Amino acid sequence: MSSHDCFFVFKRNTSPKQEAHYSVARLPPVHFISSLSFSMANQNTFPLYQKNWVKHTFSRAMDSMVLLLLLMLLGYRVCSRSINTFPWFVAFLCESWFTFTWITTMSTKWTPAHTTTYLDLLLLRVPELPPLDLFVTTADPVLEPPIITINTVLSLLALDYPANKLACYVSDDGCSPLTFYALVEASKFAKLWVPFCKKYNVQVRAPFRYFSDEATAKAYNGDLQEFRQEWFKMKEEYEQLSRKIQNAAQMSNPCQLVGEFAVFSKIQLKNHPTIIKVIWENKEGLSDGLPHLIYVSREKRPQHPHHYKAGAMNVLTRVSGLMTNAPFILNVDCDMYVNNPKIALHALCILLDQKGEKEVAFVQCPQRFYDAVKDDAFGNQLVALPMYIGGGFAGLQGIIYAGTNCFHRREVIYGLSPDHAIQNAKKDFGFTNGTLSKKELVQKFGTSRGFVESATHTLEGKTFTTNDKLFKYLDLEAESQVASCEYEYSTAWGKQVGWLYGSTSEDVLTGLIMHTKGWRSEVCSPNPMAFMGCSPQDNLGQMAQHKRWSSGLLDIFLSKHCPIFGTVFGNLQLRECLAYIWITNWALRSVPEICYAVLPAYCIITNSSFLPYKEPGMWIPVTVFVIYNISTLAEHLISGLSARTWWNNQRMGRITTMTSCFFGFLGILLKRLRISDTIFEITKKEQPSSTSGDENDGRFIFNESLLFVPGTTILLIQLIALVTSYWWWQPLVKNERAYGVGEVFCCAYLVICYLPFLKGLFRKGKYGIPLPTICKATVLAFLFVHLCNSAVTN
Repeated sequence: MSSHDCFFVFKRNTSPKQEAHYSVARLPPVHFISSLSFSMANQNTFPLYQKNWVKHTFSRAMDSMVLLLLLMLLGYRVCSRSINTFPWFVAFLCESWFTFTWITTMSTKWTPAHTTTYLDLLLLRVPELPPLDLFVTTADPVLEPPIITINTVLSLLALDYPANKLACYVSDDGCSPLTFYALVEASKFAKLWVPFCKKYNVQVRAPFRYFSDEATAKAYNGDLQEFRQEWFKMKEEYEQLSRKIQNAAQMSNPCQLVGEFAVFSKIQLKNHPTIIKVIWENKEGLSDGLPHLIYVSREKRPQHPHHYKAGAMNVLTRVSGLMTNAPFILNVDCDMYVNNPKIALHALCILLDQKGEKEVAFVQCPQRFYDAVKDDAFGNQLVALPMYIGGGFAGLQGIIYAGTNCFHRREVIYGLSPDHAIQNAKKDFGFTNGTLSKKELVQKFGTSRGFVESATHTLEGKTFTTNDKLFKYLDLEAESQVASCEYEYSTAWGKQVGWLYGSTSEDVLTGLIMHTKGWRSEVCSPNPMAFMGCSPQDNLGQMAQHKRWSSGLLDIFLSKHCPIFGTVFGNLQLRECLAYIWITNWALRSVPEICYAVLPAYCIITNSSFLPYKEPGMWIPVTVFVIYNISTLAEHLISGLSARTWWNNQRMGRITTMTSCFFGFLGILLKRLRISDTIFEITKKEQPSSTSGDENDGRFIFNESLLFVPGTTILLIQLIALVTSYWWWQPLVKNERAYGVGEVFCCAYLVICYLPFLKGLFRKGKYGIPLPTICKATVLAFLFVHLCNSAVTN
């Protein structure tokens, strides 16, 4: 402990039945305080969080060397006598794209930052914490089992936050009686679970994770006997809850569809009315009670578009606006449970800070996963990437909105601009002489009188008080209007207000528009990590996920919301624009990467070259390859990952780019040509197996999906090229080869990257590539060889 640290002793608010608790607030060193002109008399000027910039000197140096070498390689190609040959021209185009991509990567990574929050200062300065609405979204009880959803809900209900300031809304786009039944049963268990967590200060408040290790029972140092008794009782209650839900899941109807379940008796998946059920209401407004829990299934009709997750989020926003209208919103996916019960306080340190209150639109917490396959075999754990790229975003105008684990300002969701653009904001919302024009509010927010009133309160900085009757507009308007299919017609929802439509990556699009208006965002990554979730347990889920991401992101880049337009016509900062360009071009990146991947094989088959051979410039591409791999390996090792994990991430980077991202590119191309539209594919979520060493861990699973055709084709092309080189089947020039060891090495490297596909050629069952896929890939591979031979003949 430094002698320069400052401390405050203060009394926390407690109920009359509780003893007063005193806490010590540890403040940053005196030299930092003095720089902010902090004084005991004016403590409100002290920030609630601190932003710290990090210098990754080694990473900067290596990235700079890679960029210099790429520029030298481009210069060498331009000055070379071989520039007129087809392989060199294609290589020049691909490497130009790689260089541009590397510039955007470097710009994003150059100034990483992270935040430090001061919870005790928040409690000292804000005696009454603001209300917080919690949004949980689920869409399919099969792909997203209710047992996972209720664990997330239970962890949210047990947040270290006044219960009378919380309201949890669960959106069920699958309109499943099983999900509703699970929530009803979970609410009964929550009456035992929430007090238990707060009594013993339980850290992990998702029961399935908490009870997964019985050593937890020995972690508490209080009254051990009493704790163990309650621990085993709680575990038994949870196991009983799990059995109920599992048994219900095996039945066609989880329960008798009578009483409160009667509304599900005539339900069709995509053709049903709105269902809103208040499962639990904290009527007494107890701060140590159970927060409100509301089930929402919006209306769906076949002839009306429902806009996937973005549409569900907008319905939750309107329904919650009528019920609780909290100024802040936390949204999480159904699998992302709370791993740090104080995360709401950490986020509010940023959102309620004097500077953050005027500039920060949302606070994004990183995604982490508890069910990692050994050595991250499928490259989806996202550990090193957020540390360098995510931290780089945080050092610019702000981190992107990732769709989950995010705290929002409701007024920003409603389209409000930051303080420095307040005139535009007043114009947008129809302020007339300091008052709000109801006519323009109705045009933007819809015809619900209750919701327009709540939106007016939000935009004027007001919130419901504890004396306001909860759900006061529900029976009159919410059920028939705000969650209906037709409510958004002729309004600004999905265009200027709420989560924006037009892309399957509605999260990134919504965050981009906020940044374009001039808002900032911050990343919040306290210790322990805020949220934990489940990742795809096989390559099928991982590849489907990347396809959806890449197509949605490219859709944004090609739309009117392109980040370039945001910089030219809006308030998006230049380097933030480059960062958005980097992330929105995942799908477009697949085209030059596929071209570059087949170029070595083309050169071997046609006896040509695209790499310098027997020339002084041959050391340039070799050095680029070596330095790039050393740099990425170092980043993974610094992040605490293994060399095997690094290789798996490199391998999956090649595979997903040339398969999933390529199909994402084709999907958007067909959409722009109005041939077909993109669809939102839900990622399968499942709890990890209790047995260690699952036979599927790290092994590729194949099916007849077209996703596996490009990868199989690329593998076969490389194998054909290597065989051609070994047997000297290519036409010779002056009885010698025009290509060198570089082209052969590239082919061999790609074969190693596609080793799971190579193994799949010889395996059977789900681990083997289906015969139809092999046939399609073989036809494409021999077509490529035919084109190469035609090029030689011509």
